[in-house]
Amino acid sequence: MIRALWQHAIPLNCSEDRELFRQGEDPSGLYILLSGKATMLLDNDEGIQVVQVSMEPGSLLGLPALVSDRPYSMSSIAKRGAIVGLVNRNDFSLLMLSEPLLALMILRVLAAEVRSTRAAISSCETLPHRGRALRRKRPAPKLRSRTAN
Repeated sequence: MIRALWQHAIPLNCSEDRELFRQGEDPSGLYILLSGKATMLLDNDEGIQVVQVSMEPGSLLGLPALVSDRPYSMSSIAKRGAIVGLVNRNDFSLLMLSEPLLALMILRVLAAEVRSTRAAISSCETLPHRGRALRRKRPAPKLRSRTAN
């Protein structure tokens, strides 16, 4: 799959660290990390970095945003010396339509990402909730009326 995508990729110059995409931007294409390292970053609403993940060779960066046609949910930086290629948005769409086997492989990659994300979430410790918003209100007990005979 990586070889098939790489045939349609435009090589990017990563002689220095290079930002590939930024959280919140519309997707420009699919980034293929052929060798070297890249980092994925997630900022909260206040712009404070809350997650940093190292990516290994063979990673497809920006795939969920591209497939869903939604803005990137994270930022990505290719590290100096990485070999990265970009399959632009239009070429990616044409590939998915003309190569059904490749489209199926992409679907499998997305499914694996969903599974790994769920596993990561389930392994996190949950903090106790201190507010009342999540408490379920119980209905008031029904009172039986006693009648005198």
